[in-house]
Amino acid sequence: MKFARNVALALAVVSSSCVGAFSTSRINNAMNKASSNAATMLRETNGGLDTDLILPSFSTKDEYISYLKKAGALPDGFALGTAKGTFVSVEAPAMGPLPIKATVIHLTEGPTDSWAAVFTSNRFPGCPIKVGKDRLAKGHPLQALVINNKVSNVCPGGDGIAAAESVCAAVAEGLNLPGGANTVLPSSTGVIGWRLPAKELAEDVVPKAIEAIQADSAFAAAEAIMTTDRYPKLRSKTLSNGVRVVGVAKGAGMIEPNMATMLGYIMTDATIEKSKLQTMLSAACNRSFNSISIDGDESTSDTVVAIASGLKPLSSEDELQAALFEVCEGLSADLVRNGEGTGHVMRVKISNFPGSEYDARRMGRHLVNSPLVKCAISGNDPNTGRIAGAIGSFMGKFFPEESVDEMSLTLGGRTIFNNGKFVLEGQEVEEELSNHMADAQLGEHDDFPQHQKFVEIGIDFGGEGSDVTVLGSDLTNEYVAVNADYRS
Repeated sequence: MKFARNVALALAVVSSSCVGAFSTSRINNAMNKASSNAATMLRETNGGLDTDLILPSFSTKDEYISYLKKAGALPDGFALGTAKGTFVSVEAPAMGPLPIKATVIHLTEGPTDSWAAVFTSNRFPGCPIKVGKDRLAKGHPLQALVINNKVSNVCPGGDGIAAAESVCAAVAEGLNLPGGANTVLPSSTGVIGWRLPAKELAEDVVPKAIEAIQADSAFAAAEAIMTTDRYPKLRSKTLSNGVRVVGVAKGAGMIEPNMATMLGYIMTDATIEKSKLQTMLSAACNRSFNSISIDGDESTSDTVVAIASGLKPLSSEDELQAALFEVCEGLSADLVRNGEGTGHVMRVKISNFPGSEYDARRMGRHLVNSPLVKCAISGNDPNTGRIAGAIGSFMGKFFPEESVDEMSLTLGGRTIFNNGKFVLEGQEVEEELSNHMADAQLGEHDDFPQHQKFVEIGIDFGGEGSDVTVLGSDLTNEYVAVNADYRS
């Protein structure tokens, strides 16, 4: 397979308020270094294959899977196993036996204090979120993670925290962890409101996952954590001194962040202080997972974890930050492209917004969440008035005093609005815009990403201000069908 280089690193600059100890200039330097080092798309290191922010095109599912398996070579000190089983829901017994999977990630050389996490801000968080926040607040070291799909363990009728802890205890026992269950971090995704089948997980699925542990590739985890995802998502980057960063994520619906909005796990063998890793992860999440939306619904189970085995020295903190940016940005783009029923991915580049980056992202999400905009994109209909209307709605509600007189709007690189007027004359322009959308169209049932194209929307307010990029999906009949039958 011929892989074409297509680097896309120039996204929003993270403000110093977002990155704590890392100044904006250091972030820019990190991204510049990453760009200069990325002269070729692929780099074979330690038997692994680095991915790029924009993946190559694939002609078959097998080709895509083969690529991910090579790209998923694990960092030193990590091993993982997955397994599946069945359970009968207490809440819906008539559905009969249902499938469930578990993933166990093991730090083979001992527990680490160097881990960071960002959790959902939903006011009804899942029980694993509560456990994870407690572990993080108390500074517990970690030596394992356990993730299950199908049941999210959110506000269940029983004791969800005890259920999560019992699964952690089963992992600790199976791996002979000296620190016990407190060194295991749980995550769950799936149906909200159902009790976690802790007995089935602890006595059957988790032991089988531990038996299947291997230290070759993270691909199995990317596949096992899926729910309505159509295909697995994995990204990786190798630093100049051999330090490796590998991330996997799941999420196809209930995607709009206020961090996190999915499950994501990033593993590295770098030696890095806990506080610095937390700062780096938060910065990476702000410009990636906090800049996407599929349906505007924030999940109750969202978790992003970064964990370091500390087996390799780190030569450059800036280089690690750049790698985290690239891995998180790649995974976030994959989430949108893999969204439930997604037929198009919108990439909205906002320039010179008269406000903060946070508010610029809010405006971008307002646009990509507009049902009218989504439907127009889905039908390859260049109804540009819907785009301008959504922007005007946001500005009128939240920035009524700011001038929009100098705003320009592009679609597919062509200017469609400038100086307060639309620039749309002739059938040729109509066809060009429609063809741009059609060229970026995806198959709603595809089980691998055939291409990495976007419907490109540009918004420039003129003057000086914040620059961000936001990704979103269209709205199709398939999205409705998937969510109408979700529990089955």
